[in-house]
Amino acid sequence: MLKSLDLSISILYILGILAVGLWAGIRHRRKSKANAAGEYFLAGKTLKWPAIGLALFATNISTVHLVSLAQSGFDSGLLNGNFEWMAAFTLILLSLFFVPFYIRSGVTTLPDFLEKRYDRSSRDWLAVISVVSAIIIHIAFSMLAGGIVLKTLFGLNMYVSVIVICLITAIYTIIGGLKAVVVTESIQTVVLLTGAFIISYAAYHKMGGWEPMTDVLKSKGELDKLSMLRPHGDASGMPWYTVFLGYPILGIWYWCADQTIVQRVLGAKDENHARVGPLFCGFIKILPVFIFVLPGLFAYTLVQSGRLDVSSLGVDANDHVNSKGIYTLMITQLLPSGLVGVLVAALLSGLMSQVSGALNSISTMVSYDMYQRYRPEASDKQLIWIGKVSAGIALVFSLGLLPLLDQYESIFSGINDIIAHIAPPITCVFLLGVFWKGASAESAKLTLWIGSVLGVVVFAINKIYPETLIGHIPFMMMAFYLFCTCVVIQVAFSYIYPVQHTAVSATLYWKSPWEPLQGNAWKGLGNYKVLSALLLIVTGVLYYIFR
Repeated sequence: MLKSLDLSISILYILGILAVGLWAGIRHRRKSKANAAGEYFLAGKTLKWPAIGLALFATNISTVHLVSLAQSGFDSGLLNGNFEWMAAFTLILLSLFFVPFYIRSGVTTLPDFLEKRYDRSSRDWLAVISVVSAIIIHIAFSMLAGGIVLKTLFGLNMYVSVIVICLITAIYTIIGGLKAVVVTESIQTVVLLTGAFIISYAAYHKMGGWEPMTDVLKSKGELDKLSMLRPHGDASGMPWYTVFLGYPILGIWYWCADQTIVQRVLGAKDENHARVGPLFCGFIKILPVFIFVLPGLFAYTLVQSGRLDVSSLGVDANDHVNSKGIYTLMITQLLPSGLVGVLVAALLSGLMSQVSGALNSISTMVSYDMYQRYRPEASDKQLIWIGKVSAGIALVFSLGLLPLLDQYESIFSGINDIIAHIAPPITCVFLLGVFWKGASAESAKLTLWIGSVLGVVVFAINKIYPETLIGHIPFMMMAFYLFCTCVVIQVAFSYIYPVQHTAVSATLYWKSPWEPLQGNAWKGLGNYKVLSALLLIVTGVLYYIFR
């Protein structure tokens, strides 16, 4: 349980974020047009690259990552760090190949972009899928992780504590719009990273450094926990080739085609800010392996050497330590009073930033991609009102999903399992749409429909009949197989129903892979091509070291 000092720090932080969020959102809208939808949903397209990069990172990194990456570090070592470092490659794709079309076409949402490239049917389907995925992946799982933390630290009912935090988050998000979200996310990123560095140092110090940790792993015959790239047949079910084949399918959807993430880019001041922002985020994404995953591995070696008591966590169905609460256990056992409050603030930052980003994106898509379709004459005031109502409904629906999602042994595995069955058709239509002139509107619509149904069917078989062949396929490889199937479907239907480009769609695909590199760029280190090359080199070197 928290001491009064730590509790006071946590409460003051929550109230401070609420005040800042309301102030930033209301001030921005007063300085601009009071009821302009563009100001509310896209911050009037005024965002610069530092805010975009920090907001992308904050929206991505939530309490889910703090809790579940530490859990994965405890259970399997650095392996799940692949989800962090592989993100660098997809953020480069976003910066080089997708951002120019998003900015030049002036779209408000990604479903809007899909309509310009294909047709209205594709937009409708993506809007529905995007809202559903935002509710499940970005809000409900974040609530679950936050609930586990708050229950452990405060001793409160998981649902009561999560509802209170999420209602506070909803207030400044719904009132202030994207400007409030981005400003608070920038603050929350700094707090979150500070907290993560503190717990990382505490675990490192308690263990006595890197060598004592490796000595414990060596004595247990578990040095492979330091490896990011595992051999074929590895017990984790995630050998190296599944990472390079499966992750891009998940990553391209998440970083390049998911409204909750990309909305920060759509609010960019200009194309260069929109391109450099994701690359800045790519460099920050190097850190989580060392400050989120590695502390979990330190915790494992601390337990093995008798320096961390995990008896309060209990055991799971397989008689292993129930590692879901390992992060909060580290906080309470490794840190002094006062610093515990800072770490709780960091955890709350993750929860609040994820929920606020998702709510803003849901309200944007419901307003522009659903309501405005049937009420094209709707005023900005009506669009904003519908957006606020939809955000409230999404929050309530997410709460209802918590008991179901809590059945996953690992939160991180649960998220990626669901993404693996949602992402393939969306990744397919975006990739082929941007890189292939022949991708037709009819083929995109059928690929989204058939691919989504296939994903649901495979997911259901996997859960109902886990002993079948499908049940034994790792989720990363399943994502790759479903993606390949979707590519075959779209290519085949593109020949059956040949493309008929409009004046707009004819400008929304690259004529050659080198064309996107011809755009105007800043001089020196700020050049997006230089930054992309540097990010590739740094990530490649890290993979070589931790191979």
